[in-house]
Parts: sequence; C-alpha cells; structure tokens
Amino acid sequence: MKTRFIIFFLGFFSAHSQAQLKPGYDKYEAMELIKVNFRFVDSLKWDSMPGPERFELKYRSPVLGFDNKWDYWEDKAGVGVLSLRGTTGNPTSWGANFYAGMVPAKGWIKISEKDTFNYELSKDPKALVHVGWTTALGCLWQDMDSLLFAKIDQGQKEFYVTGHSQGGALAYLLTAHLLIMQENGIIPADVQFKTYCSAAPKPGNLYFAYYYEKMTQQGWAYNTVNSLDWVPESPFSIQTVNDFAAINPFQDAKKAIRKLPFFPQLVVMSMYKQMDRPSKKTQKRFEKNLGKRIGKLLSKKLEGFEPPKLIHSSAFTRCGNYIVLYPGVDYFTQYPQDPKAKFMNHQLEPYLFMMEKLPK
Repeated sequence: MKTRFIIFFLGFFSAHSQAQLKPGYDKYEAMELIKVNFRFVDSLKWDSMPGPERFELKYRSPVLGFDNKWDYWEDKAGVGVLSLRGTTGNPTSWGANFYAGMVPAKGWIKISEKDTFNYELSKDPKALVHVGWTTALGCLWQDMDSLLFAKIDQGQKEFYVTGHSQGGALAYLLTAHLLIMQENGIIPADVQFKTYCSAAPKPGNLYFAYYYEKMTQQGWAYNTVNSLDWVPESPFSIQTVNDFAAINPFQDAKKAIRKLPFFPQLVVMSMYKQMDRPSKKTQKRFEKNLGKRIGKLLSKKLEGFEPPKLIHSSAFTRCGNYIVLYPGVDYFTQYPQDPKAKFMNHQLEPYLFMMEKLPK
C-alpha cells in the first residue's frame, strides 16, 4: 500500500511539475508567439526578420477556405502552438474580412458539398459572431481536428492558440470552439489552452464577448494591441435598440410615450423615431452590402459554400483581456507616421518595439 502511494505521489508530482503554461500575460511568451505568426510570410524574407527561438514548425496546412492557413509548432517540452494566418493580399482573404454579417454563435455552415461545420462558440443564446471568420474557421477545422486530437490522445496537454490580425479573430473563435468542446466533455478537462491574439479585430457581439471572457478571465487569453493600429477598430459597429438585453427601458419606449399628453407625445415620439430609425436603416444597409452581397461573391470562390441566414445585427464589440501598447516619443522617432503607409502600425517590428518595453 505504501509503495502504491509513493508511485502515485511521484507520478502526480511529475505530471504537475512539467506544466509549462501558467495564467497571466507573459510578454516573452507573447513576443515569441507573434514571431511565430509572422512566419506565414514568404520564407525568403525569414532571414530579414526576427524569428521564434523556442518553437519549431512541425506542420503547415494547405491553403483552405478564404486563402486561410494554419501552422502547428512545438517546443522541446511538447507544448504545441496552433497558429492561424492573417489576411493576405488575395482579394478572397479580404472578402472574408468584409463578409461582416452576424450569425448565431451556435449553428452550422455548409462550407462545401461534402462538409458542414457544426459549431458552438458560446452557451449564451444571444451571442453572435462574424460570419466570414466563422466560415473560415470551419474550413480550417476540417484539417486541424485530426492532428489536434491525435496529439491529445498521445498525452499532450498544453497548447497555445495564436494569431495576428485576421488570424487573431480566428484565434478568438478557435479558442471559444475548443473551450466549449471542453465544457461539453469532448476535449478532456486537463488539457490547457492559452491564447495570445495580437491586432485582432472584433469577433462578435457583446454577448459573445461576455461568455468568452467568462471562460478565459482567469488569465488564459489576451489580445495585444497597438493603439495606433486601425485593424482592432474593425469591423464597423452599429448598435440599435434591438441589441440590448431582453429587459431594458427601450423595449416599451413607444408605449410610455403614448401615455404622454397629446402635444408632448408628438414631440417626444418624433425625437425617438429620429434617433431609432437611422441606426436601423444603417444596419440593414450594412447587412445587405457586407453580408448578403459579399456572401454571394464568396460562394463563387468556395465551391459548395452556402451563405447562412444572417441575424439583423451589426453590433460588433471588442473582446477579452487587452494589453494596450501606447507609443511614446521614441516610437514616433523610430516609426514616423506616413498616411500613405496604411499598415505601418500593424506590422511585426512596431509591435515588438513596444512589447519589449512592457514590464516583465
């Protein structure tokens, strides 16, 4: 009995002493992973930019979906990295960004004649997500799931999820997908994921953000953002009275206004309609152009893809723990601002320049 206890204790201690992932933002982890993200550039440029030191590339996917790719990296301790490529110069890749309709965070999307992506990214029934990036995730997941589960079956317990720009948006959604699968018992509870997005845009609505933050609020997910970078400000957000929680003072506004005396009622009702109608009309216009029209165009690029029905909302919001990089005088000396260089504050070097200055 004593021998069994010693063996159990040593095994337990050994397993836990090998844990590499710990909660909290670690700037060195974040810097290493943003270097991993930028290995998606042409390999001819690798020597001219800083590369990762801890991780080694083990697998690179073929081009999938809307010009998407993903990498699998690993360190000597067996910690894996699921890295998702950001936007490329391909118009189809940009199409995924501008395909900014919203769909429920639980549902299915037919991504090809043979493949349907069944997904659950939140337990909140009001949660909505970006349809273009959710479709892209579905295309990537068809290639990713077998490798990931093979690693888990082999006893691997720790994985980073990372992505820059569009890759960061995909990293948000992939993290949610994995954690919900864990909640549902599909992924073992002892598998640990830690997410480092950088320059990630807004992946969904407030209710998606709430549940994502609930799942990751103990220090397991971050988005590092340069305050001069325009990408995290996208996509366009439009909030209407329909985007509020079910119980709110706006749902009965018209009834309350009708209880006023006749002339005050006319004035107040006119004011209410002037504020309410423009936001709803703008939302419909965005849904029509950035949702339905772009969905039809992308269906011609992705054979068998059927654009899903959209929810009448465009209330995108920022999500998760933000690490904000504020530039000082030295930043502007190093990187003089040029209005013609639209992505100058979005690149690897400016991010690393400010991340290096973060406290340990």
